[in-house]
Amino acid sequence: MIPADSAPGEFHDGGVRVTTPDVVLTIPLLLRSALGGLLMGLANLVPGISGGTMLLASGVYTHFIDSVARITRLRLAVAPVVLLAVVVGSALMAVLLLAGAVKDLVVHQRWVMYSLFIGLTLGGLPVVLRMTRPLDRAARVGAAVGFVMMAALALVQTSGSGAQGDSASVILLFVAGLAGASAMILPGVSGGYLLLVMGAYVPILSGIDQFKEALSAGDSAMLVQVGLRVILPVGIGVVVGVAAVSNLLRLALRRYEKFTLGVLIGLLLGAVVGLWPFREPVRPVPGDVIKGQVLDTESIAALEVEDWPAQTFSPSAAQVGLSVFCIGIGLAVTTLVDRVGRSSGAGSGS
Repeated sequence: MIPADSAPGEFHDGGVRVTTPDVVLTIPLLLRSALGGLLMGLANLVPGISGGTMLLASGVYTHFIDSVARITRLRLAVAPVVLLAVVVGSALMAVLLLAGAVKDLVVHQRWVMYSLFIGLTLGGLPVVLRMTRPLDRAARVGAAVGFVMMAALALVQTSGSGAQGDSASVILLFVAGLAGASAMILPGVSGGYLLLVMGAYVPILSGIDQFKEALSAGDSAMLVQVGLRVILPVGIGVVVGVAAVSNLLRLALRRYEKFTLGVLIGLLLGAVVGLWPFREPVRPVPGDVIKGQVLDTESIAALEVEDWPAQTFSPSAAQVGLSVFCIGIGLAVTTLVDRVGRSSGAGSGS
């Protein structure tokens, strides 16, 4: 229970005062925030990759959660606003500038890119482990829970999509927006996969396409119709999801710090299961179901390669060697950023 005389960012646990990570702007923190936003944007371009995992790997996850929670509770301050601006701005820049290149690389060099993401993900472990020391029983239990949850989700994801149908109710779209926003914040959870499972992936993408077409054609009636039917419920769900999940996580980090950090460690490790690199797209056949649609010859011809189902293959020795090299590059990037941040920001609270 938090005593009334506790300072902001602190709480008592068994008589011991524990300090949670308040946002203190430093150059190392801003650099890690920019890297985290960049990787988050890239992750949103890659099916099955979690933006939250990338923030966790960059060492800014708890700062990000705390900043979102403060702003959504209207406790405005310069530091949280600047940190969010850096993260969101970097993510948008990555999406706008690198979407085409990353998409092509993921489609045609999937195992190379996924190996790189494994390295980037594992590189975040030392950051979270330092935050969790000492690894007590609560942290170990949390890590086991997080790993099992994430590994199970990753294995289900590789077995195929559960999306059905090409239409969705307003309530479903609201819930889909909420779930998608939650996936943006929770490490290891892919928002695109959740939308597929809920059957909302196709309706949302179709609604966005219709909205853009109506906007370019100047069709105000269609704009209102699609806006009220798709864009508005999804948008409200996203806002509610971000606000709710960030505040719940902030509360969990303050009340059950070790267990929550342990869960994050487990999610980070479990996410690697879903990043197994040696899978390749396989051309579907008539009768297959993708994104809720039963395919025929015509729809298969119109299907993009990135939407083909993936199948595990046996890598060559050269592919294994290059995969290990790419994992090493990813590890080196996050490790270097972490070391620069620690050496430059010693004693700064970053």
